Amino acid sequence: MEDILRPIYQERASSPSTLGILLIEKGAKPSTLTDTFDYVLLVITKDANQPVFIKHYTYKDKKAALHIVEEEQLQEWLLLGTNRKIIEWIYNGKVLFDRNEYLSELKQELREFPFYGRKIKMGMEFAKLIRRYVDGKAFFENGHFLDAYNHIVHSLHHLARLEIIEQGFFPEVTVWNQVKHIEPQIFKLYEELITSDETLEKRLELLFLASEFLIFSRTDSGTQHFRDVLETKKEKWTIHDLINEEELKYYSIDLGVLLEYLIEKKLVTVVKEETKGHEVFHRYYKVNKE
Repeated sequence: MEDILRPIYQERASSPSTLGILLIEKGAKPSTLTDTFDYVLLVITKDANQPVFIKHYTYKDKKAALHIVEEEQLQEWLLLGTNRKIIEWIYNGKVLFDRNEYLSELKQELREFPFYGRKIKMGMEFAKLIRRYVDGKAFFENGHFLDAYNHIVHSLHHLARLEIIEQGFFPEVTVWNQVKHIEPQIFKLYEELITSDETLEKRLELLFLASEFLIFSRTDSGTQHFRDVLETKKEKWTIHDLINEEELKYYSIDLGVLLEYLIEKKLVTVVKEETKGHEVFHRYYKVNKE
């Protein structure tokens, strides 16, 4: 099949904007890696008319997919973790074309996982974790146990990803297989939640207690990037300032709940300033250095 696909990828390789081409094959065992396709061609380009372009091909009983991805889109996926398959494609794909060792350096970067990139990703995962945990606890306290269960499963997933990132790895699609070896304690919590014979209410009650400790123990590392931005760029911040700060844009809708969590844990202080209204104050935020 690679011979059949050669004219397709050779045409892309001849373009000066193409940085690298990878071939990903479906394995013998069932896998989600190629989305049921037998082959995936991943073309990374410097300039494109659109961030992502996909085309499908058929040859006899085989099917192939061509994915042309702009480098800027690729970097965004790697930062935000919104397309985890792409990491496995880069790890496992066969290099068909590599301009100026672009793919070799990208693979090396994924293996080394620069610390600054880790700090941002940890902050984003921690913010998502807090959002799910807080919402899940609210559902639990109101007796909505199935909704609480859904949120606690997601919060454990973010906790697992946070731990994997902190250890210097990119989270893969099979994140629970990863965390089982990296941090068995988190894996055990997840296993107990889904396999325990206790009632759902009791399982959730125990999970919220255990999760609270695990979350708190990772608060310092998980919020380091967020607190560094607050501390180094301005003395105090309004919520409008925070929302519009370029380095914090990836926290998105989770920023507010993260901020309130840090206030509760006394890592961020609220500064009040008078307004023209009687006993109404402007609310500013600053990192607590004590």
